[in-house]
Amino acid sequence: MNQRKLAYNVQWMQKIAEIPKMAWDELAQPLKTPFLEWEWLQNLETSGSAIARTGWQPYHLTVWRGREPIALAPLYLKTHSYGEFVFDHQWADLSHRLGIRYYPKLLGMTPFTPATGYRFIIAPGEDETELTALMMAEIERFCTRNGISGCHFLFVDPDWQPQLERHGYTGWLHHSYIWTNRNFNNFDDYLQCFNANQRRNIKRERKAVDKAQLRLEILSGEDIPHPLFPTIYNFYSSTCDKFYWGSKYLTRKFFEQLYPNYRDRVVLFAAYRDDDSHNPVGLSFCIHKGENLYGRYWGCFQEYDCLHFETCYYKPIEWAISQNIQMFDPGAGGQHKRRRGFPATPNYSYHRFYNSRMSQILRSYIQEVNEMEGEEIEAINQDLPFSKREIQLDVNV
Repeated sequence: MNQRKLAYNVQWMQKIAEIPKMAWDELAQPLKTPFLEWEWLQNLETSGSAIARTGWQPYHLTVWRGREPIALAPLYLKTHSYGEFVFDHQWADLSHRLGIRYYPKLLGMTPFTPATGYRFIIAPGEDETELTALMMAEIERFCTRNGISGCHFLFVDPDWQPQLERHGYTGWLHHSYIWTNRNFNNFDDYLQCFNANQRRNIKRERKAVDKAQLRLEILSGEDIPHPLFPTIYNFYSSTCDKFYWGSKYLTRKFFEQLYPNYRDRVVLFAAYRDDDSHNPVGLSFCIHKGENLYGRYWGCFQEYDCLHFETCYYKPIEWAISQNIQMFDPGAGGQHKRRRGFPATPNYSYHRFYNSRMSQILRSYIQEVNEMEGEEIEAINQDLPFSKREIQLDVNV
C-alpha cells in the first residue's frame, strides 16, 4: 500500500484538454451520467461558455500513476453563483454581513447542468476510499492556501454521498422533477396513472398540436442534419431572451461543436408545419445515455397552444417508453412538470465552509432547512393528479 501511495501524483489542471480524451473517458463513460464525459466538458471550455471570463475558471483535480490518470474531479473556481441551480445567495449574503469573503468558491458540478450524477471519477480496481481521502485533503490544502471560502458539490450522485459525509461535508436537500418508467408498454398505458380529469387534459393538449397542423419529428445521432445544431442555439437564445434574462450561459459555438463528436448523445423533438419540412417552429434538445434521458433546452419561434408540453414532456416520454428508457429528467423548473407526471424527487448538494463561523451556522440550521424541504416534497407529491390506484411513488427523502 505504501508503494501505491508513493506512486500517486496529484495535479491541478486549468484545461480539460491537458488530460487525454481517451484516458478521461475510459473512467467517465461507465458512469450513468453523460455530463462528466470529456467531450461535453471540453466543449464548455473551448466554446467560451465555462471559462474564467464568465466566472467559471476550470480547476480540475487529477491523480496520476505514471502517465495514467486514476482519479478525476471536474472543479471550477466561481466568482458568482449564477448557472448553478442551487441558490446559495442567502449564504453569500450572510457571509458578506459577517465580513467574510464568499467568492471565489470552489465548485464541483457540470456547469449549467442541474442533473444528478456528480462525483469523483475513479478508475475501476482502485481504492476509492483512499483516493477520495487524498483528493479531499488536497482540496482543503488548496482552499486554505488560497483563501477560498468553501468547497461545494452540487447534484451529487446518491451513491457518493456517504464519502462526502465521511469528510465533513454537510448535505442540503433540494428536489428535481423526475419521470420513471414503471414498465409502461406505451403512452396510453402511462396515461392510466392519471385521474380521469387529467387524462382528458393531456389528451386535449396533445390534440391541440395536431389541430395546429404541426407534426413532430424525433431526430437522434446521425439522423440530425448538421444545420440544425446552430438552430438549437437560436431556440435556446430566444427562450432565454423571453423568460430568463441574464441566463444565456452557452454560446452558439457550444451547440455547433456538438455535431462532430457528441451528436450520438443528442435527441431532438422538433415541430414542423405541414408546409415546411426544413425549418422547425419549435424544438426541445435532449441528451441520452443508456437508460437515462435528460431534457436540456427548448424554444419556439411562433407560439402554438400546448406545443411546449408536447415537445418537452409527452413526446419524450413516448420515445422513452419505446426505447426502454428508465429515467427522464426534463430539466430545471417544476410548475408545469408536476401536473404532467413528474414527481418531486430529492437531490442533495454538499457543502463545506473553511471559516469556522460560517461552518457552525450551516451545521446549526441545515437540519431545519432540510426538514422544511422534505415537507414541501411530500406536499407536492400528495397533490399530483394521479388516480387512487396509482402505484406508490418511490421518492422517499
